[in-house]
Amino acid sequence: PAHFMHSEGNFHFYDPVSRILFTGDLGVSMMSGAEARVPVTDLKPHIPRMEGFHRRYMVSNKILRLWTQMARKLEISMLVPQHGAPIMGKKAIGDFFDWIENLMCGIDLFDDRAYQIPTAHIDPVSRQMRAQPLR
Repeated sequence: PAHFMHSEGNFHFYDPVSRILFTGDLGVSMMSGAEARVPVTDLKPHIPRMEGFHRRYMVSNKILRLWTQMARKLEISMLVPQHGAPIMGKKAIGDFFDWIENLMCGIDLFDDRAYQIPTAHIDPVSRQMRAQPLR
């Protein structure tokens, strides 16, 4: 299971013969198709291609920690997300687990700044930002 990663009914597939874990949107990276054909074996330089998506779309760190705790019990040779490069090798996969289980994301990033009454609006005709008096 991979509930709320990033949708509530998400799930992952594990092939015990090839030891590949197909991870859907977990591990997604932003890159060209040509770049995605080359497996990632060193995670650190790859993190900037994953971080924005995961911070924005993964629901919470608690979900990531629960998933990582479960996934560490599998013998995995490769993580294959649905977009971007696969992550291959024991070290890169371990580094991914370490990174993802500590990532603050989704609702973890919200505070009172996200819940403010707007002080301006976009005029639907001119599409210009206009001050909006509070009523």
